Parts: sequence; C-alpha cells; structure tokens
Amino acid sequence: MLENLNQEKSIYVQISEMIETDILRGILLEEERVPSTNELAKLYAINPATAAKGINILVDEEILYKKRGIGMFVSTGAKEKILARRRSEFYENYIKTLLKEAESIGLNREQIIEMIQSSK
Repeated sequence: MLENLNQEKSIYVQISEMIETDILRGILLEEERVPSTNELAKLYAINPATAAKGINILVDEEILYKKRGIGMFVSTGAKEKILARRRSEFYENYIKTLLKEAESIGLNREQIIEMIQSSK
C-alpha cells in the first residue's frame, strides 16, 4: 500500500483509490482488516481526518465496513463492486471519447478494432 501521494487529486481520494487497488490486487482480501486512519495518517504523514475521509468514501460505497472496537474490514463482494465501477468509468472516460474522436476523423469500429489488435 505504500505509494507516493501526488498533487493531481485530493489526498483522501488517493487514499481511497490505493485501498481499492490493494483489494483488486489481492493484497487486501474480503473480511480482512484494513489499516486504521491513524496508521494511514502516520504512514503518509497526513491528518487522521483526511485518512478518515478516504476510508468513509469506501464505507459509503459498501467496500469497507466497521466492526465496532476492532476496525475497518473489506466487505464481501468488494472486489466485484470495484471492478464493475472501474469498468463503467473506463467506458465512460476512454471508450466513449475514443469512439467520438474516431468518428470525427472517419474511422469506423472495425478500423479501431484492427488498430487495437495490431498494437499487441
């Protein structure tokens, strides 16, 4: 989980995304405890409230849940939820844009597919 924070996005968003990525990579498994807000704050030298904000994003999305007095844990089905959302975002952010640009320069879908296949 030790990745460098950058200025591109809010720190709390980066914390949330790093936890998601660890879930996708199998570093954090379902029903496994995730680092506490204090642990994250110490690790990244940030305010615990900032770390908590990142954690709360994942709680709101039901990726994480709280076991009172023990900590935060990865929810069952979290990996599938993250994959579904990221695939949808990929389509919205990349594929739709690609298709729109391709249309504007006269490429059809078959030509796009051919270009993708030739890039292996």
